[in-house]
Amino acid sequence: MKESGPRLGGGAFPAQGAQLLAEKDGCAVWQFRNESGEGTMTVYDVFPGVMLSFNDFHMARYESAYVAGRPLFAIDHCREGRMEYAAGENAVAYTGAGDMKLDLRRQHTGVFRFPSSHYHGLTVAFDLETASSSLSQQVQDFPVTPEQIITRWQLGDYPKVVHGADVMEHIFGEMYRVPERIRIPYFRVKILEMLLYLDTISIPDETEEQPYFYRTQVEKVQAIHDFLVEHISENHTQEELSRRFDLPLTAMKACFRSAYGASIGAWLTDYRMNRAAELRYSPLTAAARFPQESGRTLPSPGFRTAISFAYRLLRYTASDPLSRGSPTPGCAPPNSHRCRTGP
Repeated sequence: MKESGPRLGGGAFPAQGAQLLAEKDGCAVWQFRNESGEGTMTVYDVFPGVMLSFNDFHMARYESAYVAGRPLFAIDHCREGRMEYAAGENAVAYTGAGDMKLDLRRQHTGVFRFPSSHYHGLTVAFDLETASSSLSQQVQDFPVTPEQIITRWQLGDYPKVVHGADVMEHIFGEMYRVPERIRIPYFRVKILEMLLYLDTISIPDETEEQPYFYRTQVEKVQAIHDFLVEHISENHTQEELSRRFDLPLTAMKACFRSAYGASIGAWLTDYRMNRAAELRYSPLTAAARFPQESGRTLPSPGFRTAISFAYRLLRYTASDPLSRGSPTPGCAPPNSHRCRTGP
């Protein structure tokens, strides 16, 4: 298997554990693995100098060694999950479902974190030395170039993010569900439509942007997350967590919500319910079959322990002051965008 990563703009997208799984007819599937999980990028060459990638990650972090060989402009859309990105010197922010990020990929080297350990979305990348001439050749008198978008949105070292880009959602949403036989021509139409919209939609005011957080705050919130996971059956107030991890209460709440997409209480409720469901349906389903399959009248101590733990989690979820609100929906299976490699 080939190792490195997708190429555009004279540079590669090398990443930790990257392997080329398949390549055919302008489509390549790359796989990424590390100790935190795995992910795939399904990459299409749409126009000369224009690449579309569907990104499906089930991992906590992804290490990129990317360095552009030539100037690059990228449009990222998040369909599910959350991703951390550099928002300034020693500062980070997060994209979530429905967000659009415009980026020159000047800060694209290093570790990218997915707080919820899953991320699904797409990226359209333009090689600025070839994309504009390629687009004009494909569509005569097309009025918008990637360079115009960069100027209009005043892009620089750090990305610009539109949170909840509803006006663009119909463009992105339709790109995830395209019949295979029309994918490339359809992608071409949608990318041109994307450029037209970016040249006309209102640019969010700076005051409307989501908050960013210092790296030290993010590290403490990650520690709080890990602490809650490790002590899932214990009750801890937010004030106690704030004191324990030396992080002001307001900053702790805001940073946690931005990183994990929910308040501490709502996230903990969801996590406990999911863990309880895993234990409840696996052991209890087995326990229901146990007498018939083994001839024994009582489940083993291991079954009783697992069932008891699931029950305690549900009870704590109901009583814990942190656990308020309805659980958020779980992650749907990642949308499959795979190029065929066989007959």
